[in-house]
Amino acid sequence: MQAAGETTPLSLREVIDRHGGEIWYQREKAAHRAFFRFVLPVALPEVVHEEERARASGRPEYYDFDLFNFADKSIDLERKLSELTYTVFDTETTGLEPSKGDEIIQIGAARIVNNRLLRQEVFDQLLDPECPLKPESIPIHGITEDMVRGQPNIDLVLPAFHEFCEDTVLIAHNAAFDMRFLQLKEDRTGIRFTQPVLDTLLLSAVIHPNQESHKLDVILERLGVRIESRHNALGDALATAEVFLKMVPLLEEMGIVTVRQALEASEKTYFARVKY
Repeated sequence: MQAAGETTPLSLREVIDRHGGEIWYQREKAAHRAFFRFVLPVALPEVVHEEERARASGRPEYYDFDLFNFADKSIDLERKLSELTYTVFDTETTGLEPSKGDEIIQIGAARIVNNRLLRQEVFDQLLDPECPLKPESIPIHGITEDMVRGQPNIDLVLPAFHEFCEDTVLIAHNAAFDMRFLQLKEDRTGIRFTQPVLDTLLLSAVIHPNQESHKLDVILERLGVRIESRHNALGDALATAEVFLKMVPLLEEMGIVTVRQALEASEKTYFARVKY
């Protein structure tokens, strides 16, 4: 490969891998064209402080958690997407870096049964993170220090949430972010979430592969979903549930009918492969 008069022994694939990027072949039948799509992570100037970086980017859309390696094999992956019981959930957190001490401050979840959202069957709990909230995160979720002080901590809330979603398939938007927070509490609480997880961000990339954004707000508008409130855990969980119900018939039109097929299609998206 040559660039700017310089020659390198590295292949294009090796360069892409070193930058955490991805490349794939894509066809647009209607436009009668084919091309390679080349994606690299956006680089921010090093002078940007972490707090400014978080404010500028919002919640990261990619996280270091393997959604496709789950231990619970009791759920029949060959059942239709429209026939299963799901727990759609979301978390609010003190910040965006669970490995550096950020904590969950709210868990919200709702149930989908037989392709129906049960709005009264919900889980909604604030948590005391036992650490200060980051000031830049408060305007996003609206949760203050006074609201979380005196609330139960993760040791009490996680077992209750685990019981709520037992024997269901989990659904979340950008699920690896939320699952990473839960995973890091396994040693402390002894609670493990081992069931299959569907990610509406990845499913959106399956349904609309040519769209550049798969943020929840954008998907809501794209699918014509109107919601009452956002940016609290329960509100976002309900919004994600509405999005998933809109996605089921769109996936079926593509021949993606079962949970296994949905997982396999999600794993093939470039969002599932790129590491940020």
